[in-house]
Amino acid sequence: MNKKTLVTIIFFLQIMICWNLNAAPVRQQINLNRGWLFTLGDVEEAEQTSFSDQSWEQVNLPHSFSLPYFMWKSVYNGYGWYRKTIEMPAAWKGKQVSVEFEGIFIQSEVFLNGQRVGEHTGGYTGFCYDLTPFLKPGKNILAVRVNNLWKADVAPRAGDHQFSGGIYRDVYLHITDPLHVAWCGTFITTPEVSKSSASFRAETEIRNDHARPQQFTIRTEIVSPKGKIVSKAETKETLEAGSSRIFTQYPASIIDPALWHPDSPNLYKAVTTIQQGNKVTDRKETVFGIRWFEWTADKGFFLNGEHFYLLGANVHQDHAGWGDAVTNAGFRRDIQMMKDCGFNTIRGSHYPHDPSFAQACDEIGILFFPENAFWGMGGGSGDRDGWGTPSSGCYPPNPEDQDRFDRSVLYQLKELIRINRNSPSITAWSMSNEPFFTDASTNERMKQLLNKATDSTHVWDPTRLVAIGGSQRKGVDKLGKNQIAFYNGDGAGFLNPGVPSMVSEYGSVTTHRPGTFEPGWADLKDGFNRPEWRGGQVIWCGFDHGTVGGTGLAIMGLVDYFRIPKRSWYWYREAYAKGNRNPVEPQWPESGIPAKIGLSADKTTIAAPDGTDDVHILISLLDASGKPVSNEIPVKLSVLSGPGEFPTGSSIQFMPPSEEETSDITIRDGKAAIEFRSYYAGTTIIEASAEGLPASTLTIRTLGQPTWESAGRPKVADRPYKRYIAPKKEEPVNELLLAVNRPSFVSSTAELSSRTLSNDGDDQTAWFADPSDKAAWWKLDLEASYDLNAIELVFPTVDIHQYVIEVSSDNQSWITVSNQRTSNKKEKKQRIDGDLGKNIRFVRISFISGNAGLSEVKVGGNPTNL
Repeated sequence: MNKKTLVTIIFFLQIMICWNLNAAPVRQQINLNRGWLFTLGDVEEAEQTSFSDQSWEQVNLPHSFSLPYFMWKSVYNGYGWYRKTIEMPAAWKGKQVSVEFEGIFIQSEVFLNGQRVGEHTGGYTGFCYDLTPFLKPGKNILAVRVNNLWKADVAPRAGDHQFSGGIYRDVYLHITDPLHVAWCGTFITTPEVSKSSASFRAETEIRNDHARPQQFTIRTEIVSPKGKIVSKAETKETLEAGSSRIFTQYPASIIDPALWHPDSPNLYKAVTTIQQGNKVTDRKETVFGIRWFEWTADKGFFLNGEHFYLLGANVHQDHAGWGDAVTNAGFRRDIQMMKDCGFNTIRGSHYPHDPSFAQACDEIGILFFPENAFWGMGGGSGDRDGWGTPSSGCYPPNPEDQDRFDRSVLYQLKELIRINRNSPSITAWSMSNEPFFTDASTNERMKQLLNKATDSTHVWDPTRLVAIGGSQRKGVDKLGKNQIAFYNGDGAGFLNPGVPSMVSEYGSVTTHRPGTFEPGWADLKDGFNRPEWRGGQVIWCGFDHGTVGGTGLAIMGLVDYFRIPKRSWYWYREAYAKGNRNPVEPQWPESGIPAKIGLSADKTTIAAPDGTDDVHILISLLDASGKPVSNEIPVKLSVLSGPGEFPTGSSIQFMPPSEEETSDITIRDGKAAIEFRSYYAGTTIIEASAEGLPASTLTIRTLGQPTWESAGRPKVADRPYKRYIAPKKEEPVNELLLAVNRPSFVSSTAELSSRTLSNDGDDQTAWFADPSDKAAWWKLDLEASYDLNAIELVFPTVDIHQYVIEVSSDNQSWITVSNQRTSNKKEKKQRIDGDLGKNIRFVRISFISGNAGLSEVKVGGNPTNL
């Protein structure tokens, strides 16, 4: 055989090997969002294959029990069932088949063909089950029993958001070889990194579901943002049958890495290949970035060795109409909106977000603080249902619940980290939000749990620091080591705390759109107050959101629930994105004569009919010249032809808000918007109509399969919106707990005293004004709007106390609710009851006599619905 022939044979052998390795995907991911059957309520034997589900509603995922939902304070709490048929083809024989749920709120039981596959508790983290033992060729019935009932021993126990049930995130099937990379089983880190070089550590968890031990090769290739392989590692390993193990590799260091930064979000890939001889059993790609962070107590935050001031917003996960059941595209728009107005940071308030959220932060270039679901809500204590009323402390007071609650917090935290740990945008893991909102009897248990969480996080991810969210009370900011203190509310005014820190919540705008052209924090109006030691500042909050706390808490966003910016968003765009130290106010629409309807969308193509993509449709009222006007008239969107749906079905009606009966689906300031999605491919024509105006149309094209025509042109069921009225519960005793641990402000403080002692929940401690202060006052910020019905003052001594109690909604205009200027009665305690004001956020006590001091201020009331 001559040399030329040998070279030719080798060449063709190489081609054959490459063809064998790449002829078909060794790992398949199948989207399961389309074509489920659903019913509210708990149904006996609904997991059985013989069960008749013909009367159930046809739905698609992501889906919520509350669909359609428009920021109302109450939602259904109870059970719901989902069923879907899965066809097993012959090609799956000998494969491993698993199902991944990215999120079900809050407790789920999964069945296949009547057999229990698994149970998961925790509403914000994903999980994966092996279906292989339960599958059979042909038709299989996947059934999921879901409930969103409050549980005393499950985190979170309460919070300022909504708690709708459902399979509200994406669902996927994974088809792999029995020898494969485990779910979320890769972790790529850069132990040593600088601007000139970077080293790599690749941890890969491999699962062997064969009946015998397996020998194999693991190859990890590092691929640059330009698509070039820049480093690799290859090792030969053995794994016992029915087991999994983490294997560690160290691909060679590289020089001049392309660093990840919000201004240049460079992303690398680690391609993990498992091979047995010429057979590839699995190939998995992991996206990551090369960068490094540093937090200091005196100089703030550093990114890639350079000082970087964090400017950001808190972001909740729900959208108008769809509630928590948001597409990946919807999250991406949210992140882009925050970046477009000049923010470089998002805090994921206050629970783990969808995996696509972190992915979009990575790709768009915005730093991200994910947060675990460990929080409660001010204004309550004991074991109250925090979803029926916004009033449960963050930690259970009953000892029998406490160990299970600890496990709930830690388990969800571990899942959060495992799912998101490769994301370069994640700057630190936040353990909590305002954990000080808890009974005094649970303070030590709460702190012990935070210490367990931080210690565990350093084990699960030793590459990042840990943050304590809302740490401004009870010494929470000083827990542990290598931690960042997040200060909410009055934390913005703290002096240098001596630990790495940032303001994780400041200000709020608290208004329906359009609002006013201002930042929501007085400090920003007079300049950019950025102390050298502060790591950054994050506004409360980015978007309006649904909440059990009512409208007063819901409308604190820079952008409204329908994803139309308020005027405050434009302030930040001028000040931050454009760098204008004196922000210039744009010209706003004025009242005019509507002559036509502007109809537009962020894009006119939906990439796939599977619930991962959608379009954001915007309505604008225009005058005859095409200029926007601020008038508010009814406008209707309708699907004239083709596939697709609004949250309300094939049409949606926007109404002007009215004082008599507020419409939750509103047109305000001449604009309205909604998200539109399709579960079939094809062309959709949407019409906007209003009485007396010519109609406008918009064409949306959805790509992929199946087509609407091939499916028989199915009609979308109408889902008329109506507010959910929760069953009446026994009214709770007025606990006067709204003031506990809320921010307080004073005219002065005597030596060895503190303003926080006046609303710490302890009558035995007290704040005293400085003796020289002849016009002393104490002021409380409830941090949200309430309709007040009781105020109680407890004084340090029995004496004649002369004072005035005032309340305010805006910290500017004050209403007197009790005038004791001329009192001559000695008293230790004073309480007033009745209607003390609607939409109240601030309470002020001004002292007339010289003995100014307070042991405790107690406030009672209910969240405002504006």
